[in-house]
Amino acid sequence: MQTHIATTPFGRRAMSLGQISTQATARTLSPDAVENKWKLFQCIREARAALGATDRGLAILNALLSFHPDTTLAGDGPLIVWPSNEQLSARANGISPATLRRHLANLVDSGLIIRRDSPNGKRYARKGRGGQVEQAFGFDLTPLLVRADEIRTLAEAVQADKRAFRVARERMTLLRRDIVKMIDTAIEEKVPGAWGRILQHYQSIVAPLPRTMSIELIEATCGELQDLWADIRDALESFADSENMSANESHSASHKQNSKTDYQSESKHSSRNNTEASSNAEEAGNVERLPDRELPLGIVLDACPAVAELGGGRALRHWRDFVAMAEEVRPMLGISPSAWAEAVDILGARQAAITLAGIYQRSDQINNAGGYLRNLTDRARDGKFSTWPMIMALLRAKSGEVRTSAVLDQEPVDAMSDALKRSLEKRKWT
Repeated sequence: MQTHIATTPFGRRAMSLGQISTQATARTLSPDAVENKWKLFQCIREARAALGATDRGLAILNALLSFHPDTTLAGDGPLIVWPSNEQLSARANGISPATLRRHLANLVDSGLIIRRDSPNGKRYARKGRGGQVEQAFGFDLTPLLVRADEIRTLAEAVQADKRAFRVARERMTLLRRDIVKMIDTAIEEKVPGAWGRILQHYQSIVAPLPRTMSIELIEATCGELQDLWADIRDALESFADSENMSANESHSASHKQNSKTDYQSESKHSSRNNTEASSNAEEAGNVERLPDRELPLGIVLDACPAVAELGGGRALRHWRDFVAMAEEVRPMLGISPSAWAEAVDILGARQAAITLAGIYQRSDQINNAGGYLRNLTDRARDGKFSTWPMIMALLRAKSGEVRTSAVLDQEPVDAMSDALKRSLEKRKWT
């Protein structure tokens, strides 16, 4: 006798097009299909939201799978289970009958199970003489086996989204930590910059953020924080590099001066005539020897007061402050980062800053500051440019004679020898 397979629910429960579609999909099951039911359930739990299942629905599905006798779901084996509501409730941690019915309906609507109701709505199985199940009425698990590949794909997508969300949150946390600590470092180390305004800008980015954020909001916030982080890092690294360069230059100048002193003390009497002849030859060739000592900061500030005025009352007490101020002036003059980097490489950070200060002092007479700086850098590479005559020329233009103020630990120009003054008077800064 042929047995009819029920496709409609018992009682007043209505049939839906979604259920018809699920039943049509179930008829495509391959007899060779085999899936581990617990691994498949783990994927369903990962993709719960995408499948439209509820958390209570998953608890009930877990209970239904436990009534299936085998560990695997096979296309050529029985896939219908028929537990009573009392049995289901017991295995679903004592869920109430009303809640059980509601979430069973959710599993059906999600297309994860199919109702196979008996004529009287009860769940049971009819067995043959050999004890084999000939017909069962209950819940059909076939859709799980048919949709196994789809479920795994959804689970992988959910896991990828979770990983992306976690990475984005970690990135935002690291950016926030780095920014706050770098600003603290800049303030403690007295790095020149408007750090109060930078901190306010950072707070304006993070203050409106809600406790629960979407990955889109996190990524957008990370983009803003990344730009701020890069600006702060560049400022700190530039300042640190200028400090290191200044320290290296001071060490090299001291070593050079000591070596020269030793050499002169050893050959003072034996090479006096050769030195005088060499000096005369240099004057004839328009290449004069320049002072080996460093320019005092006070003299530079006297010659280039326009740079000091940019600080808004901020005292430039150290060379690092002066170099940092030059970094702020560079964009105002339209000097490219590459031209500045080349000048620092050839002249050194301190001498490059003095040169830029001189250019800024004469900015009303210079049309192309970037090209002018490159020209002076090229001349310095050939040994034809020094900041000494440049600063002296600015002092003469300012007061008609070389005068300086007693600022910080500067060295008075009056202490220079008459020969040096005459030598500087002859030179022109071009």
